[in-house]
Amino acid sequence: MATIKPFLLVLLFSIFSRISSSKTHHPLDPLTREELSLVQLIVKKSYPPRSSPVFHYVALDEPEKHDVLSWLAKPEPEPLPRRAQAILRVHKQTHELVVDLKARKVVSKHVHRGPGFPSLTLEEQTAANDLPLTYGPFLRSAAKRGIDVSQVVCSVFTVGWFAEEKQFIGVVKIQCFSKKDTVSVYLLPVEGLTIVVDLDEMRIVEYKDREVAPMPRAEGTEYRLSKLPLPHGPRINGARLVQENAPGFTIDGNVVRWMNWEFHVSFDARPGLVISMARIYDPDQKAFRSVMYRGHISELFVPYQDPTEDYYYKTFFDSGEFGFGVSAVSLVPNGDCPSHAVYMDAFYAGPDGTPVHVPNVFCIFERHAGEVMWRHTELAIPHVTVSMCVNVNQIKFSKAKSFELLQIQRRK
Repeated sequence: MATIKPFLLVLLFSIFSRISSSKTHHPLDPLTREELSLVQLIVKKSYPPRSSPVFHYVALDEPEKHDVLSWLAKPEPEPLPRRAQAILRVHKQTHELVVDLKARKVVSKHVHRGPGFPSLTLEEQTAANDLPLTYGPFLRSAAKRGIDVSQVVCSVFTVGWFAEEKQFIGVVKIQCFSKKDTVSVYLLPVEGLTIVVDLDEMRIVEYKDREVAPMPRAEGTEYRLSKLPLPHGPRINGARLVQENAPGFTIDGNVVRWMNWEFHVSFDARPGLVISMARIYDPDQKAFRSVMYRGHISELFVPYQDPTEDYYYKTFFDSGEFGFGVSAVSLVPNGDCPSHAVYMDAFYAGPDGTPVHVPNVFCIFERHAGEVMWRHTELAIPHVTVSMCVNVNQIKFSKAKSFELLQIQRRK
């Protein structure tokens, strides 16, 4: 009898091109490059010339859940209506639109009132980061601290609201860092400065040089393996995981089928990876059982919790403010993913609506289920060492003197 080797399916997202294309759209398929271009055209036509709307977020306006389930239960040649939602900044106002792609028109337009600002674009972050480097007061502050401006990089931080009299809307704060002798720039902040940038006007609207704080030293901040001397930077010989046979999964459009599992994979500029319609085949019922309709990372909240002037406002909402999808980078074959991985691409709308291509944003591969999920070692009992290793198909207890497992993940 042949030995059955259990495997796990792994889908890795850094934060789609079709592997094999379906004849009709799955109702939850992300917007394609062509659809994003169509949204760009329709939206720009709905505004006066030279209004220059800035696209902050464009995504599929998903059909209602009951419509999706009904269509999937009995797919029709005619797909469900494809609509897109778009969030723009026009004349210092936030506009929320719904675009009907078949009718080629804007079917809903709402101007947002009150606090709040759309997620940041990469381009406006870059422009805001460059402002201090040519700003006279900052140049004088740097000279006073003995800092070479050519060795300075700056970064955008959202400001939140902390019951101040002045409520910030459409502005960010900038903190600058020294990159002299290090790539770990966040360890060398230029403190004692307040720099506020209005994103709509793209200019510094508030600047304060409160105090001169001592700069940390760069020694000991190098963390790149290739730059560290032995023995701190051991060289790892190349190791490659291979799959002798063909993959045990199939991809039809954005639907992945593996063993008795089936699910839909999508990309969104805000949460990044979205898994929908996950279900498992029940052999007793001879039917699929729904496990999850739609799942993704809702948010990653990072409050610094430091009451000082330089840090109190740093309360990141990484998904909503910066976008996991927009921040995603391409996965590296044989670095992030093994050689037998299958990749998917993604698209999102740039600030002028033009589709931005992110190749290899996801990878899918199988791995052996015997790999360690977690382990526990108990040393409290005299003369006895208990090591418990838990994986998919077994639990081990060992009374050996030591039980060591090493898992190395290498990134290029």
